[in-house]
Amino acid sequence: MTHPTDPQTPFYLIDRSRLQANMDKMARLRERSGAKTLLALKCFATWGVFDQMSRFMDGTTSSSLNELRLGREKFGGETHAYSVAWADHEIDEAVSYADKIIFNSLGQLDRFADRAQGIARGLRLNPRFSTSGFDLADPARKFSRLGEWDMARLESALDRISGVMIHYNCENDDFGLFSTQLDRIEAEFGDFLGKLDWVSLGGGIHFTGQGYPLDALADRLRAFADRFGVQVYLEPGEAAITGTTTLEVTVLDLLDNGKRIAVVDSSIEAHMLDLLIYRENATLPQEGAHDYQIAGKSCLAGDIFGEARFPAPLQVGDRISVQDAGGYTMVKKNWFNGVAMPAICIRETDGTITPVRSFSYEDYRDSLS
Repeated sequence: MTHPTDPQTPFYLIDRSRLQANMDKMARLRERSGAKTLLALKCFATWGVFDQMSRFMDGTTSSSLNELRLGREKFGGETHAYSVAWADHEIDEAVSYADKIIFNSLGQLDRFADRAQGIARGLRLNPRFSTSGFDLADPARKFSRLGEWDMARLESALDRISGVMIHYNCENDDFGLFSTQLDRIEAEFGDFLGKLDWVSLGGGIHFTGQGYPLDALADRLRAFADRFGVQVYLEPGEAAITGTTTLEVTVLDLLDNGKRIAVVDSSIEAHMLDLLIYRENATLPQEGAHDYQIAGKSCLAGDIFGEARFPAPLQVGDRISVQDAGGYTMVKKNWFNGVAMPAICIRETDGTITPVRSFSYEDYRDSLS
């Protein structure tokens, strides 16, 4: 399981061929539905593959000034600016990068509408329901600060906005559920939507997943757009890069304290933080009779990737590929314990591996004071 010619682990490995399979589905959805797709940089912002993605997507959407600028400079196309709250010192710079700016609240729209007159303006609409199974990530949770929902307040903004963003899906691979909830949006907000030019339905729709009815989704989006006379946008993050990336790690030590444990040269806390936050296991090998708990090298007791199975006993120096490690990893990686930060590498279509970014002691040092 060792690969002596590969870069030193740990490293994230993005596979262009796998990425292209997702982009082909993206292109098919765009063509059949008429919807435009914007990469959600909050999930994936590794611009070393933007040259490939930008040929099959329409632009980017952001959650901060830094993401917004990155999208404009490295991806191109349409650049949508969203933030839960813009600061006074940010707004002019944000407007200079954006084609559309979406305000989270009427308070923000009231405050900054005049300074954003040169571009399209929108509001976030909270439908008060979602598909999220995690309260932490549920935009419709009780007392959510994410968006407006009162129709009178939304109607009062019509003279200052041309569209809305509605984000209510979270890794939703159930087309029937998506369609039913879109029916509800049409019923509750249809009169209002018909007065707009564009509607973003956000991200969280797992349309690149195996077996997803892509054509049914495309036809449903087309029907929605035709009914209300709007340009539909989607904001895929995970859907754009699902299945494309691994985290390559090496076994450093083997323990047996009643359970066989393999300690690797990585850390879930530092390198796959989203899994720790949501108490989910990493996607690890599951074939063979030899079972191990795969653990990180930080001092956090719960720094555990999960349970794995292998066809032969592990040895120190063996390499393990953690699958589906693209979304919410590189954007959240951190220097906890000073653990070496994974390099970022790309597997080209001819199979060669190109290192595109590595991180040094100086990067660790300079991230502090």
